[in-house]
Amino acid sequence: MMVTGLAAVLLALALLLALISAVQPLARRLEVSETVLLALVGIILGGAADLVLRSSMTEMFDSAAETLLYFPINSEAFLLIFLPILVFQGALAIDVRRLAHEAATVLLLAVVAVVVSTATIGLALYPFAGQSLVVCLLLGSIVATTDPSAVAGIFREIGAASRLTRLVEGEALLNDAAAIAIFSILLASVTSHHQIRLGGAALDFVTSFGGAIIVGVAIGRLTLLLIAGLGASPAAEVTLTLALPYTVYIICDELLGFSGVVATAASGLTLSVYGPSTFRPQIWRFLNELWQQLVFWAGSLVFLLASMLVPRLLIGMTRWDCVLIIIASVAGLLARGSVVFGLLPILAAAKLSPPVPNPFKTTMVWGGLRGAITLALALAVTENQRVSTPVAHFIGIIATGFVLITLLLNGTTLRYLVIFLKLDQLSPIDQALRHQVLGTGLGHVAERTHNLAEELGFSSSVQHAILGRIEHRAEEEREANTFDTALGDRQRVTLALIVIANRERSLLLDLFRIQGLSRRVMENLLRSAEAMVDGARLEGRYGYVRALRKRLSPTLRFRLAQILHHRLHIDQPLMYCMTERFEMLVIAHLVSISLMRFMHERLEPMLGSRISEIVSEVLGRQRRLLNDALEMMRLHYQGYSEALESRILHQIALRLEGEEYDELLSDNLISEELHRELYRDVEKRRQRLDTPLRFDLKSGIEQRLREFPAFRGVPDAVLHDLAMNISLHFASPGETLIKRGHKIHTIYAVVAGLAEVHIAEHDIQFGAGDLIGASALINDVPARGTVRALQFGHLLAIPAARFRRLLEEYPIVQRAVDERASERRDGKRPLSLVLGQEKEPFVPSRETINLMMDQRPRE
Repeated sequence: MMVTGLAAVLLALALLLALISAVQPLARRLEVSETVLLALVGIILGGAADLVLRSSMTEMFDSAAETLLYFPINSEAFLLIFLPILVFQGALAIDVRRLAHEAATVLLLAVVAVVVSTATIGLALYPFAGQSLVVCLLLGSIVATTDPSAVAGIFREIGAASRLTRLVEGEALLNDAAAIAIFSILLASVTSHHQIRLGGAALDFVTSFGGAIIVGVAIGRLTLLLIAGLGASPAAEVTLTLALPYTVYIICDELLGFSGVVATAASGLTLSVYGPSTFRPQIWRFLNELWQQLVFWAGSLVFLLASMLVPRLLIGMTRWDCVLIIIASVAGLLARGSVVFGLLPILAAAKLSPPVPNPFKTTMVWGGLRGAITLALALAVTENQRVSTPVAHFIGIIATGFVLITLLLNGTTLRYLVIFLKLDQLSPIDQALRHQVLGTGLGHVAERTHNLAEELGFSSSVQHAILGRIEHRAEEEREANTFDTALGDRQRVTLALIVIANRERSLLLDLFRIQGLSRRVMENLLRSAEAMVDGARLEGRYGYVRALRKRLSPTLRFRLAQILHHRLHIDQPLMYCMTERFEMLVIAHLVSISLMRFMHERLEPMLGSRISEIVSEVLGRQRRLLNDALEMMRLHYQGYSEALESRILHQIALRLEGEEYDELLSDNLISEELHRELYRDVEKRRQRLDTPLRFDLKSGIEQRLREFPAFRGVPDAVLHDLAMNISLHFASPGETLIKRGHKIHTIYAVVAGLAEVHIAEHDIQFGAGDLIGASALINDVPARGTVRALQFGHLLAIPAARFRRLLEEYPIVQRAVDERASERRDGKRPLSLVLGQEKEPFVPSRETINLMMDQRPRE
């Protein structure tokens, strides 16, 4: 009895997956690319199946051969089933922020190189192919699609430079989209026998790309909002990510007429940027592992199935076809080389992208392998009933031969080229750091090994032998250590700040495992931590502190909420922003304490005490700024601050409690039933913390007004009425409160903080208890100077008209303002930073002011 129908297809699919699982370890043993080996296996399978069907002696295998040779999948199914998965996972795995610095290079390789390759190959074939120019260009667009899977796989396996891998993977995101868009335009021309209008084709191309990016980002963000609304539902969240690429691809490709590939890539990049702050860390890790597995199945199957079609596509091949294949291959290599070596230096000279070293360029040119997508597009032409037989024959044979040459020639030699160009070696910084890390790390390993050996009762002779080897290695590394001479102080500080910023990102992701913390807050913190990594990598200490300044500065959303509160008396948006800012500052404060400990315990032994002092000074400044910002918030909402900190600590305790029960279960100290019961109890207590905290935005304003010297003697009823017309303003360092020469519209009553104005070659400071702008309003003159906040400040914003009415009704206020102004003119400084506290104010250093006002500090 023979297996037929759907069962035969499923059985063949299962056997192919089993074959794929055997190919992977074999490729590693033979030191051959998995993709190249899969292609060879597929060709052998296809050829063997064809021989079985032609032979009369193997009739018993005819059914299996037919299933393999005529597998029920066409070119449309190839693109629709496999392409969204491959593109989406490629985008999901990319570090978008690092790729953004290479955007110009990636676009050049993905779009310009495809156009140049299409034109060069088409024009090179036209005099010899006996086909029309449009058909030759159609072939050029088909073979212009590069396959990054083989190249990236080789790079990762031999440890090639990460930037090289990033460029290849970034190119692949849009390369297929550009080639498919050109292919569609040219195929339509061939089948309809109409000439191509260059202007219309270019407009369609741009519209297809632009519309796809907008749709992809929009649906990606919508998916993230849906995921955030699901709560802790891991299965549902992962399911939504599986539906996303197909939804985006089909909507754009079938309904809107945009590029489905670009839309899928855009949605994947959106998830890559915002995913870590939207998904819980454990779900995010599982999601990436799941997609890696899916793309392994999809990529391997599509290559194997496409390779099985090679014998069928090569039927009727002649010697002249071999000549045409060589012409096309040489033209493709020259076209790619002209773009990489001719245009990339122009981008670097124009400062549109970082320079690309020549070894990178050589590898990128030789690594332009073609694969499954090229074969699928060639199959689409041969299956199209409106394409003539000679054209289909020409496209099928030349495209297939082109793929085979790149795989069998470029693919098998790329590994040796990378090694020859020494692109598999560590960067100079990493090479210098290697001996330093091993020297200190092996010392810790020896200590831990000794402790564990003592605990487990290993004999002294065994301990001495093993520990002796470890200590001997550590001594060799210490003797070979050139870290202090290889890297200057500035490079080491930059390296330390990169490590610190990455450590902060890890701590934030660990904290994000705590259920109940705001996703928006964690998203902003993670985004700023990544900005610190990029800032330190590109500009050293200045880039790091500038990213820090941006984190502590109020966001655009916060400023808009303050405007609504101040002008329209709409308090709700500012209240929400205040709760998020409170939470952000508390979490950042907790992380900064951990970073200081990490600096002294882990980085100082590796980098030395001098570098540790410099980095500790940067971290200490960060902590002081956080303390200043947090104290300004606590001043007016002390009860809320304590409740928030209590909630966060309670959430941390519940998480630790859950981890304790997990550890007891893993040690078999409790049963699964008891573990479930204990976990349910933890979840019940955690759910009680889900209700968000709220506070009265204007609570305590009337009491604050009574503490101002200028308002002493004003009746309580008047102060109560004044409080109803007052709004809150939270100033950040460097913020302009009043501009020179402008009419006074708002009086700022300083509850806490410092502000400064420069007049007549001397500085006047405003501290707690002062009324900024009151003297100018009383004298009915514009502001004599620009007033800027020096610290995070807590101000009460009083409308000028309301303050003027208060002056008319209570002249005592004007006398108090004049006395305060006279004190400042006599050189007396404000008594306190916080109203009601008699203490000397902290005056920020010029370096701190420069930092907060985004001025480059002096080296």
